[in-house]
Amino acid sequence: MDRRLKIGVVGLGRMGKRHVHTLLYRTPRAQVVAVCSTTPHEIAWAKENEEYKEFGIEAYSDYNEMLSHPGLQAVWISTSTDVHASQSLAAIEKGVHVLCEKPLSTDLEEAQSVVDAAKDKPSLKVMAGFSRRFDASYRDTSEKVFAQQAIGSPFMVRSNTCDLRDDSGFFVQYASRNGGIFVDCAIHDIDLSLWFLGNPVPKACWAAGTLQHHPELKDFSDVDNAVGIVEFWGGKIAYFYCSRTQAHGHDVCTEITGTEGKVMVNVVPRKNNVVLADKLGMRHEVQPEYWERFEDAFAREANEFVDAVVNDGVVPVPLETGITVMKIGRGLQQALLTGEVVRFDERGEQVQASRL
Repeated sequence: MDRRLKIGVVGLGRMGKRHVHTLLYRTPRAQVVAVCSTTPHEIAWAKENEEYKEFGIEAYSDYNEMLSHPGLQAVWISTSTDVHASQSLAAIEKGVHVLCEKPLSTDLEEAQSVVDAAKDKPSLKVMAGFSRRFDASYRDTSEKVFAQQAIGSPFMVRSNTCDLRDDSGFFVQYASRNGGIFVDCAIHDIDLSLWFLGNPVPKACWAAGTLQHHPELKDFSDVDNAVGIVEFWGGKIAYFYCSRTQAHGHDVCTEITGTEGKVMVNVVPRKNNVVLADKLGMRHEVQPEYWERFEDAFAREANEFVDAVVNDGVVPVPLETGITVMKIGRGLQQALLTGEVVRFDERGEQVQASRL
């Protein structure tokens, strides 16, 4: 009896294609049976792809039709953020398990509707894809911070997501649909701060940004470099730096400071352990983008989600986590645009904005 989970992947951009590959070759208990895209050139590519034909993967241009694919049990949503919620809700309504890329929506009420719909169908496994929680280095950091209590009580997180400068126009094209730099680029850093600070409640946040390489982002009320600070109730703090214009490569690092020390993850990013020594000195290369850094994390995420479905276990990342992350991301985006401090009450609900 074949107990593999039958999955459909929605969205066939770079991310979606990579998820298909991960499910095919690195997730033994998964079977990709369908893919879907509403973009004509992506669906044309999928229908002609020899690898997809070999694995019997059917390509759909209509998402609702894919949801009716015979035997479909789960979907992995890899589309643009503005349709994450609607596609998740359609799958839940159909009785299909969901792994949705972060964030659940650009709209907080929409994101909450996904959480509520998932609660109404507890037999379904619905998870937001906060992939860094599956990275080996961050898992090891969690062991040191919580199990070993190696740094005492953590009270500060400094984390950044800095992408290689993109001159293809991709970031600019996507800017109108991604919710802004903090909702798009800093979302993982915000999630990490909640994880390592013990799920604190936000108290206030403020931000500043600049346009250095993509002035056209001004039309979308966005920037290409930004810094945000979040103060939490109880005296904990998080600092985030986001960039879309790094010259050297994909630079993602996190530092957690506690009362007895600190732990650092990837503070000096590197592609591998090769160091070139010549008349210019000693240097190493950096990964060009997120996939090289987190490919193994995506594979672990896929396997743990599939195991949760097949064995009727608990999904490794609670869906509700995405709501607090969104509240902070949207608060930082508002602070960036208004120059005001955005404040939250002790329940984590936004209450007002007061000028700096």
